[in-house]
Amino acid sequence: MARTPRTALAAGATAVALAAALTACGGGSSSPSSTPATTATTSAAPSASGTAPADPSAAKAQVVKNWEKFFDPSTSLADKTKLLENGQKMTKVVEGFAGDPRVGQVKATVQSVRFTSPSGADVTYSLALKGTTVLPSASGTSVLQDGVWKVSDQTLCALISLDSSGSAIPGC
Repeated sequence: MARTPRTALAAGATAVALAAALTACGGGSSSPSSTPATTATTSAAPSASGTAPADPSAAKAQVVKNWEKFFDPSTSLADKTKLLENGQKMTKVVEGFAGDPRVGQVKATVQSVRFTSPSGADVTYSLALKGTTVLPSASGTSVLQDGVWKVSDQTLCALISLDSSGSAIPGC
């Protein structure tokens, strides 16, 4: 049976989420407040209700670089932890996410960054599995923490929860 784009998306997202959910362990029991959406945002400018960082161009470049590095299979676990909000507290989740071979075949591409405050941004991105886009125009957030723009822990937990059947994700 041929795969439709919808089943390919579901299979790819499930592979990423399932791999992370099956291998993640650690403390915590709260679930993320949102899941990745498929509505693209094309602006790099601040929202009407927020303000941008002092240097929006440099901040956007760091968001893109760090986001794509976090999801790059060649990035070390130590570096992934540094690129995730509250990474030290989320080590077990990052280990689970990064440790599965299927997740090692996933790459992210940032499509847009929209600043919501001097320390927050909405990020629209796609995830590709073995070079095939499986999660196009997904929405996540980036936060400025300790002077570094990082993937929000909420974004990672939302990705992992795609296949959690509504159950709490350990560490999220």
